[in-house]
Amino acid sequence: MERLSFTLPAMYGDHHVLEVRRILLEMTGIQEVNASSCFHVVEVLFDPAFADTETVKARLEEAGYFRELPTPHEIQGTRNGNSRTTRPEPLYHSDEMVTFVQVVSDDSAIQLPCPGMGVLGKVERG
Repeated sequence: MERLSFTLPAMYGDHHVLEVRRILLEMTGIQEVNASSCFHVVEVLFDPAFADTETVKARLEEAGYFRELPTPHEIQGTRNGNSRTTRPEPLYHSDEMVTFVQVVSDDSAIQLPCPGMGVLGKVERG
């Protein structure tokens, strides 16, 4: 058995961990998959007689998990004449804690790409 690990920038949530595990465990020769969305790391234990590093990497690249995610921290501008500020604003301050609220209108919500959560397939109706 061999062990390898990859850093996957686009694995940022537990739903991605489930998808990465599903993708890899469907492959012949994969024995164990440990994935962390917190650290963006997946570790794979595999039998080199049935799987290889390049094939495992290719499956994860095909699913989009090696891409860097565009994560805008602050955007200002207008969209359809409406303000589009996503800068956090102070909500209140005490001696021990500062919290923030982020106001984003419904029509300007940012949608980030989500690997593994695309269209599953199309059904042709005749």
